[in-house]
Amino acid sequence: MGMLQNASDRADQRLTTFPAFFKVDQRPVAVFGNGDEAFAKVRLLLNTSAEIRAFADEPQADYAALLSQGQVAHHPIPFSPELVDGMVLVFAATGHEALDRQIVDAARAKSIPANAVDQPGYCDFYTPGLVSRAPLAVAICTEGAGPVLGQMVRARIEQMLAPSLGRLARLAVEYRDAAERSIPKGALRRNFWRRFFSGGVADAVALNDIDTAHSAAAKLLASPESPEGYVWLVGAGPGAKDLLTLRAQRVLMQADVIVYDALVPHEIVDMGRRDAERLSVGKRKGCHSKSQSDINKLLVSLGEEGKRVVRLKSGDPLIYGRAAEEMAALREAGIGYEIVPGITSAFAAAADFELPLTLRGVASSLIFTTGHDLAGDVLPDWARLAVSGATIAVYMGRSVAASVATRLMNAGLNADTTVAVIENASRSYRRLMHGTLKDLPALEHRDELSGPVMVIIGDAVAGANLGRSEALVAAGTVSDLKQEYANG
Repeated sequence: MGMLQNASDRADQRLTTFPAFFKVDQRPVAVFGNGDEAFAKVRLLLNTSAEIRAFADEPQADYAALLSQGQVAHHPIPFSPELVDGMVLVFAATGHEALDRQIVDAARAKSIPANAVDQPGYCDFYTPGLVSRAPLAVAICTEGAGPVLGQMVRARIEQMLAPSLGRLARLAVEYRDAAERSIPKGALRRNFWRRFFSGGVADAVALNDIDTAHSAAAKLLASPESPEGYVWLVGAGPGAKDLLTLRAQRVLMQADVIVYDALVPHEIVDMGRRDAERLSVGKRKGCHSKSQSDINKLLVSLGEEGKRVVRLKSGDPLIYGRAAEEMAALREAGIGYEIVPGITSAFAAAADFELPLTLRGVASSLIFTTGHDLAGDVLPDWARLAVSGATIAVYMGRSVAASVATRLMNAGLNADTTVAVIENASRSYRRLMHGTLKDLPALEHRDELSGPVMVIIGDAVAGANLGRSEALVAAGTVSDLKQEYANG
């Protein structure tokens, strides 16, 4: 019984269609129909260089507009069997079941593959979902099991494949003959192409720097065995892994080594290649496992070894991420690098609070600060801007909450200005609190807030959905706090 069951399972796992690609370059393909079905097939065929012939005697308005553009040979006549003569493919998309079958029968009589739209049992082939990075194409077919499933898979593949992949594939065609002439067949040539599609050539194409791509390809041809290092400075976003950018996901899958900060969740680090080396460099308050100088040296060393490295930073690498020092070290060492932006914590915190960071007629400017700017004797210019209505986003704000509040109130900001406080912005276990500027010193005493804390201050904050958050200071403790700070 078990053996019979296993054989049945294997049969269920076999496809009922054979995946193949038809050559249609400059060859006639017919589409019959006037409505949405025909319109959709013509749009799909426009991804190819086929000679599209649309037989539509009364096309609907949007379809007629497309046909009028001249990209398609429009024949405003109804179906007759001789119209399929000479076609390489035929699409019956009239929306009338009997007529579509008649069209398919006429095509089959001439040994021409035909497709009756929405009649899977009357098709010689299925129209797949298409992800095009010409000349690269990915086709998705569910054998009629469910178009929505096919659309979901297509969306995932679109995310995985860089938009520049088609340009890279076309560039590879230019170097195919040279690679075959100068690089021995076997492991060395395979390694050349692996590095061509995932190294400096691909990096330059992704940045649309074709001159640099040609230079990198020529260098690779001359020394196919020499490894080439590269570093991506990647913003991991505020913490939720589904806020990672598509580009960040793609480069994580290309990295040999992932160098990450303590604030980056392991769920994001684990999105890298399974065999990638993972190196934690700490960089959290009170827990510095490596100095910035050590990190710079590490990135240079890995690059010189020919490794492809993702330097993964919380939020955006260019906002309080010390990326400038790392870029300077990489430039000095002659190692290529790229910045991959991330969503900064201020934006995630505002989204969690449904808080408008700018608000017409209330706040037209936005300030990012760490709050430590207020530690000196001179009041920074942005503090004065706050008095005129700017919204202030204070990073790492818990330990400096009292000095921020005091200095801003001394500068003239109303003590009743609304503040929003969030710990672990964007994550499922985030914590939202609200209050006023005079309540903010209480934040320093909230030792249970061990995650990254963002403080947002300004008149625009009053527009947040404060019903989703708790009070920063309980009603009975406000007077106690005032007395405490009055006594010094």
